[in-house]
Amino acid sequence: MPPKKRASARSHGDLVIVESPAKAKTIERYLGPGYTVTASYGHVRDLPQRSLGVDLENDFAPRYEPLKERRRELDALATKVRAADVVWLATDLDREGESIAWHIAEYAELDPDRTRRVTFSEITKAAITAAFEHPRAINRDLVDAQQARRIIDRLVGYKLSPLVSSKIRRGLSAGRVQSVAVRLVVEREREIDRFVAEEYWSLAADLSRREAAGRFSAELTKIDGKKARVTSGDEAGAHEAALRKAEFRVATVKREEVKRSAPPPFTTSTLQQEASRKLGFGARRTMSAAQRLYEGIALPEGQVGLITYMRTDSLSIAAGAVADARDVIGARFGADFVPTRPNAYRARTRGAQEAHEAIRPSSFQRSPESLEGHLKADELRLYELIWRRAIASQMAPARFAQVGVDVTADRYTLHAGARKRVFDGYQAVYVEGRDDEEDERLTVLPSLVEGEPLDLIELASEQHFTQPPPRFTEATLIKALEEHGIGRPSTYAPTIETIRARGYVTIKERRLFPEESALRVTDLLVEHFPEVVDVDFTARMEEELDNVASGTQEWVPMVRRFWEPFAEKIAAGREGIPKQVEVTDIPCPLSGHMMIKRFGRNGWFLGCSNYPECKHTMPLPGEEGEETPVLPGVGETCPECNQGELVAKRGRFGAFVGCNRYPDCKYIKKDRPAAERFGVCPKCSTGTVVTKRGRAGRRPFWGCDRYPDCDYAVWTRPAAAAGDGQVAVGDARD
Repeated sequence: MPPKKRASARSHGDLVIVESPAKAKTIERYLGPGYTVTASYGHVRDLPQRSLGVDLENDFAPRYEPLKERRRELDALATKVRAADVVWLATDLDREGESIAWHIAEYAELDPDRTRRVTFSEITKAAITAAFEHPRAINRDLVDAQQARRIIDRLVGYKLSPLVSSKIRRGLSAGRVQSVAVRLVVEREREIDRFVAEEYWSLAADLSRREAAGRFSAELTKIDGKKARVTSGDEAGAHEAALRKAEFRVATVKREEVKRSAPPPFTTSTLQQEASRKLGFGARRTMSAAQRLYEGIALPEGQVGLITYMRTDSLSIAAGAVADARDVIGARFGADFVPTRPNAYRARTRGAQEAHEAIRPSSFQRSPESLEGHLKADELRLYELIWRRAIASQMAPARFAQVGVDVTADRYTLHAGARKRVFDGYQAVYVEGRDDEEDERLTVLPSLVEGEPLDLIELASEQHFTQPPPRFTEATLIKALEEHGIGRPSTYAPTIETIRARGYVTIKERRLFPEESALRVTDLLVEHFPEVVDVDFTARMEEELDNVASGTQEWVPMVRRFWEPFAEKIAAGREGIPKQVEVTDIPCPLSGHMMIKRFGRNGWFLGCSNYPECKHTMPLPGEEGEETPVLPGVGETCPECNQGELVAKRGRFGAFVGCNRYPDCKYIKKDRPAAERFGVCPKCSTGTVVTKRGRAGRRPFWGCDRYPDCDYAVWTRPAAAAGDGQVAVGDARD
């Protein structure tokens, strides 16, 4: 039970603060009367949006501001805090949760004597009770580590992003972790581009026993005792001819039983990887569903947290949960599936540091089948994945009877193998997914005896080509980030989302393709700021942040060691890095200056080198085999200002005609070519029906050119009218 409350002159009760309303509802169910649980709705303060917010002359002191969008919640929270006897800060147990707790305490000016910090890795009655029986103070080392990360990321973003934008194009950004992730995608793409496929051939023989029934296939593996390497069709034909004349005989038969141990329970990254492979979930979708499962779902018995904390790189499971899992395994599958000793796992990932548990169900007794009808589709599928993986992690190994046969044929050696599962073990519940691999296909071998002769039935050779490395998926990129020690469990999904949202990568058929902006930004950073996108440098910084979190390193000297050389390079880069422009021999039709090939949000275009005095732009000539469309009105005097000239322009909806004095004159010619006129408007009788185009992505329609004075519109193409004849009303939407 939660600790008994002390008598207080102000009998307002105790206030418990968590991040989300769902989590608040679940915890309130376990605490009972006397406790009010409220939500902060995540972060309450952050660095300012429109300024650096870091005092570079005063030990990088941050300037935090309350989040404007949370004003109402923060005011209500402050009121509740002032009225409470004791305030319990029950935010998440990682660095970010510790930082949120500290920000709440700072914002509300909490008295340390009536403030308690509690953490738990699962939202169950036992875990909540234990946490409230053992409160502690806010861990400033964890807060400092999170603060150092935030400050370094702000310094990189606010100093490097404007430089990148000024040298390549406006709107680009750079970040300490995002730029490394982008570099990995870019380097993989260039590795694919450089890849030269090599030809090779495989030879397989269909063989049969001479003195008994039995047929099987064996593949050529060695020639003259060395690994077979056949690189051309002529070479394959020569070996095939020699094999047809050879005597085939069983050389060795090796039989053994092999075991495959159960996989460990999920960490954040492995959950995201497996959810991608098995469920087709992106990282953001996975973490969103996992968050709801952790914070609590409404079940018949009330609000229940179904899984442990989902941001972790630990592989451990609490002893009580292991005992629970072993009971479920024994009851469901039998004693043979329960290992003699509980399975234990150690994290292999570079920099693994979180001290809590792996991701597991809060109760193994709560099977996925029992939750059908209570969970949404995504939640149920993800819960089943977590439940099965966690149960499997505590089961006995799968056992296989494996046979390997070597066959000799003069100077050639061929091999055949087969494997049969003789005990399901953990695979009765769970089989791991794989990236870019086919499922294992195992043949069946007859009972062969060493030395027995074999007959050749058929011989076939097949041409192959080596394949380039596959492009990253979200899952494999997260795996690469984890293996290199880049980022931490809480950063994987936001990093993927950031590089997608900022247009550095696109996803096609679940593969990540870098955009032109990604290549150009990566090249600039690699040349002038190699440490920012260096994998090892970024991983070492993560290790230093871990040291800050453990109290073995001060955060200010760490930030200073990064900032001072970085600031020097930023200053040098402003002057020394040339703008990435290419001067052409095409004169600007307005100013006469040469046009420059520039890179913009929508790709390459030509812009006047006299910018900003002349803002004329035009598409690249003949780009992608298309000619610039000839639009009516080009070369005419602007009818609005009577000073400018109408020129062809290109916007987000395609080519149009506008005044070359923009922005002083914003005239855009809205008339359409004669072929697109469809007669007099049947509604106002004064306008003309012309082709129109709605918002981006919507289909064209036909309407009056006097809009908005006349809102006539049809979505069925009218027949062109001769002269000034009226068109039929058609599918009018007026």
